[in-house]
Parts: sequence; structure tokens; C-alpha cells
Amino acid sequence: MIRIVKLTFDPAQTTAFEQLFAERQADIRHFPGCTHLELWKDKTHIGVYFTYSHWENTEALDVYRHSEIFADTWTAIKGWFTGKPEAWSLENRTP
Repeated sequence: MIRIVKLTFDPAQTTAFEQLFAERQADIRHFPGCTHLELWKDKTHIGVYFTYSHWENTEALDVYRHSEIFADTWTAIKGWFTGKPEAWSLENRTP
């Protein structure tokens, strides 16, 4: 399963977000069920980022979403948002 999450931050907080992500990305990548993780930055909209991750299944993602690392990270960044986060869970249908 592929998970894409759009995060829109106050531009003044982008450096702090990138630093926090850099500190925690290895822990997220090694979380049981996570097989891939990337951070993308929008080229034209300042403060807009996307996380792109692969999960073994929905259950693995749900366990992560209820984990301490997720809760700690979300608590740290939720005050930096200027837009509501959006998320999509996708299946690759490429033959």
C-alpha cells in the first residue's frame, strides 16, 4: 500500500520541519511494516510537503498511526500547519 500525505506549513516553520523529519526518518523507515519513505517538497508552493511511504498493508500503517513516534511527531508539528493535512492510501495497479 502506498500512502501519500500532503502537509502545508507556515513557511517560517519549514526548516524546523525538515530538521525534525531528518531526525526521525530512520525510525519511521524501520517501523515494522514500512518498506519505503520519502519526503517531497513542492517546487512552486512554499511550505507544501508530501510524505510518500510504502506499507505492507493497512494494518501496519494503522499500528504506526497509533504509535508513540507518530504521536510525538504529530504533537511537534501540528502547530506549524497553515492548511489541513490531506492523506491518500493507494494501491499500485501497474501490471
